[in-house]
Amino acid sequence: MKNIKTNAMRQLDAQKIKYEVYTYDAEDGKIDGLSVAQKCHQDVRMVYKTLVARSASNKIYVFVVNVADELDLKKCAKAVHEKSIAMVHVNELLGLTGYVRGGCSPIGMKKKYPVILSDTAASLDSIIFSGGKIGCQIHCSVNDFMKVTQAFMACII
Repeated sequence: MKNIKTNAMRQLDAQKIKYEVYTYDAEDGKIDGLSVAQKCHQDVRMVYKTLVARSASNKIYVFVVNVADELDLKKCAKAVHEKSIAMVHVNELLGLTGYVRGGCSPIGMKKKYPVILSDTAASLDSIIFSGGKIGCQIHCSVNDFMKVTQAFMACII
């Protein structure tokens, strides 16, 4: 797995953004964020998960939040000026993003969706997030993450 290149990595490379790749064994089926942080020997406060949601107006949004936190859908709706937000069904994820559950990166999706990063990342220099494949994580600066995803920060937990 050391030589893999995902869409997320290709996009970071194209924009000349420095990043580090962490890989982990997913054969035990433990791909939740807390397990991934442990397997990568990283501080759980730095590890973020990608959650895809749909608004009442049928727009898709990508929310990136610490793995130990839960989205507050009302706060998410308010952040994107929508009436309501609901998580997309896992069966829709591949078609919408090009990624599978557990390997969904906020970078390199099939289409460009608005990305909202939890404001918990404001106190961090860098974050770790899915590299676009189960068993792969990307570590880069928060500033570079914001640049490449064109994200904005909001209180979404």
